[in-house]
Amino acid sequence: MELTITTYGSYLHVKDGCFEVKVDETKAQFSVKKISSIHIATKASLSTDAIKLALDNNIDIVFLDDYKGAYARVWFPKIGSTVKIRRRQLEISDKKEGFDLSKEWMLIKIDNQVSFLRELGYKRPAKELYFKDSIAYILELRKSIDLLIFDENIIPSIMGYEGNISKKYFEVLSMIMPKGFEFNGRSRQPALDKFNCMLNYSYSVIYSMVEKACIIAGLDPYIGFVHADNYNKKSLVFDIIELFRVYADIPVTHLCTCKRMNVDCFEQLDGGGVILNKQGKKELLVQFYNHLDEKIRHRNRQVSRKTAIQLECHHVAQTILNG
Repeated sequence: MELTITTYGSYLHVKDGCFEVKVDETKAQFSVKKISSIHIATKASLSTDAIKLALDNNIDIVFLDDYKGAYARVWFPKIGSTVKIRRRQLEISDKKEGFDLSKEWMLIKIDNQVSFLRELGYKRPAKELYFKDSIAYILELRKSIDLLIFDENIIPSIMGYEGNISKKYFEVLSMIMPKGFEFNGRSRQPALDKFNCMLNYSYSVIYSMVEKACIIAGLDPYIGFVHADNYNKKSLVFDIIELFRVYADIPVTHLCTCKRMNVDCFEQLDGGGVILNKQGKKELLVQFYNHLDEKIRHRNRQVSRKTAIQLECHHVAQTILNG
């Protein structure tokens, strides 16, 4: 489980071999064996004993802000595996092998989106034709991506198709939103509506999980295949997270359409934009982590969605290493 701290002024330290979170006179202890990550999403303090206990047990500590997600991480000062993986990763980063990997991830992402839209459409027979036409449009663009053949100028093409697919995908999600959760396209830093606010926060948690999984698998988070290199940009994390964005899309959409979140979960920013408050983060993360803990079929194994992220990164590392 993830230990997520959202209460202002919390103090994380160690007591009797367990993590203890203290808020004023209230204390709660958590067994090391039950914690996989610690997320700190507010102003809090922690002891060096807590940091050492976390690292001794392969538990990363991630600091989250309200807009960009993870802004800091406490992790080992060493790579998780052989340097051969990173060397091969760099060798294929602008070659056909790297492109083929990223194309495969893009196609899986689209398949996940189509599957989710079909599930939503099945429950809304009155809008059957709209869902059918939208899915047909997406599948037509998917064919175009599938037919792409590698050359040095191919990246803008695949990103263009993906952008049009995502636009249609979110148009459909927007159409089913109840009053109060309507949105007009994606918005970030800050989100302009409640849906994007929840989605951005959930993506930031998955982003953190993918980065951790990359490091453990021996992958370099900064060497990607599709997303452009930039200063301090973890391009590979942006590439691989495409496989798992649907893990956030599903619980966030259901929370909105089932009206499980109310106005008390959000704060309006003076300069425009919306953020989750303490109650909102708690409501969202409970449902989100429950979804991540559900078992799915992944590469012929029955595992939780959270475990699937780690297994996939190991699979990517082995694919890169073995050619």
